[in-house]
Amino acid sequence: MRTAGTEFNVHGSLTQDGKDAMTQIEQPSAANAGPIPDAASTKKWRIVGPGLVAAATGVGSGDLVATLIAGQKYGYALLWACVAGTIMKIVLVEGVGRYTLATGNTIFHGWTQLGKWTQWYFAPYIVIWGFVYGAAAMSATGMALHALIPAVPLVAWAVVTGLIGFALNWAGQYKVFEKIIAVLVGIMFLTVCVIACFSLSNIGEIITGLVPSVPEGSFVYVLSLAGGVGGTITLAAYGYWLHEKGWDSVPWMRVMRLDNSVAYTVTGIFVIAMLIIGGDLLYSAGIAVDSGDQGLVQLADVLEARYGSVMSVVFLVGFWAAALSSVLGVWNGVSMMFADYVGHLKKLPKDHPDIQMGGKYYRWFILWLTFPPMLLLFLGKPTALVIAYGVLGAFFMPFLGLTLLLLLNTKHTPKQWRNGWFVNTLMAIISIAFIFICGNELVGVFS
Repeated sequence: MRTAGTEFNVHGSLTQDGKDAMTQIEQPSAANAGPIPDAASTKKWRIVGPGLVAAATGVGSGDLVATLIAGQKYGYALLWACVAGTIMKIVLVEGVGRYTLATGNTIFHGWTQLGKWTQWYFAPYIVIWGFVYGAAAMSATGMALHALIPAVPLVAWAVVTGLIGFALNWAGQYKVFEKIIAVLVGIMFLTVCVIACFSLSNIGEIITGLVPSVPEGSFVYVLSLAGGVGGTITLAAYGYWLHEKGWDSVPWMRVMRLDNSVAYTVTGIFVIAMLIIGGDLLYSAGIAVDSGDQGLVQLADVLEARYGSVMSVVFLVGFWAAALSSVLGVWNGVSMMFADYVGHLKKLPKDHPDIQMGGKYYRWFILWLTFPPMLLLFLGKPTALVIAYGVLGAFFMPFLGLTLLLLLNTKHTPKQWRNGWFVNTLMAIISIAFIFICGNELVGVFS
């Protein structure tokens, strides 16, 4: 934590093995400054970190379908929007990480400093969102497994998925959780990118997609790809995973930025590969798929028709890995955010065991994410609940963008770690894009 009037002077150098070794660090006299990474300790960290967890969690089946349909409708023309979206996520998540490391506070603590209005939004959002998302995430993952093994009913696979998320997160072991996410990211990245490589014969046309253009009727898709893909509440959970990793003070700033940039670049490549697949398999052949999760299963059928059953299975495994990583990440990160929320309501100290990963309130939300949503798997989704979910969810990304602008430009963040004009410009553009997407989502919900 950085106390008032304390100055950190951090200089970094890149070692020959590619790992960031921090040297010449002037440690402040404050007793609560946090551990300082030295050359020996930083050689132990790996690129696989909180950034990869946040990025993988944010890219779920809904994002894959949105990207796929953009490729289906416009070919490779919106490839540049995927690149823009990657940059937007790097900027936003870096802001969350910078606030966390510079202040020693969680993002929810920052929201409470902005006024009670943030809690009035957050409380119903996290409860309703968690209930509906729990069912949707379990169903999407179960759909991939059902396509692989049709003999087992979809609902059964969905219930199994929820139980897996519950079991793997109940104990609150971050190191184990991070390693599992890393394996799932490796699976989803390799499977989808290998399939996309079959489209490299169109490399000339693919490259032209990097030139910004907005085909007729594509504006909403541009904003969805740039601002929506991989953009969820899990972006805000990044700071909590930083703390669990042990990167919780200013000297870890360079490590955090590298972790964040590499992680979102990896998932950006994954999203680009998905758009290329849609452009090659669907756009060129004039094939349409459904806008729901079923569209991914239909894509597997198209892959089987063109490349054989093995390639179809490979894609479904990648689909399953992407969907399961979202389940595990939400069960973990959003449960920590809920525990922090309860801790602030009860005015508990931030090191109180009940609000830590694996603590009482963390486990309360894991139970909420797992078992009540299973009722929706059998009963369907009540219309009123789905509308509330859509409305509250549409407001989250504008909420995150605008509150970050407030926190990172005011007394809530130490002066030397506040936004510069360039980052402010980017965040303002991002927030405007999110506001437009929010309006479009609301129109879709009520129509």
